[in-house]
Amino acid sequence: MSLVDFLKGSYTEFKDKVEWPKWPDLQSSTIVVTISTVILALFTFGVDSLFSKSIANLITIFINLFN
Repeated sequence: MSLVDFLKGSYTEFKDKVEWPKWPDLQSSTIVVTISTVILALFTFGVDSLFSKSIANLITIFINLFN
């Protein structure tokens, strides 16, 4: 099988055999992914901030212990 045959077969399969999502389905999926991404980003930000403040407090405590 040559590269040209492969490309022709791929094009035919994409054009005729793949069932592409309908526009309303695509919109609802995009909204779900966007909301999930924002929630995950906020959660990650919150956990990162919490750990950063905790580590800064621990370092301050250790510095004060040895001074």
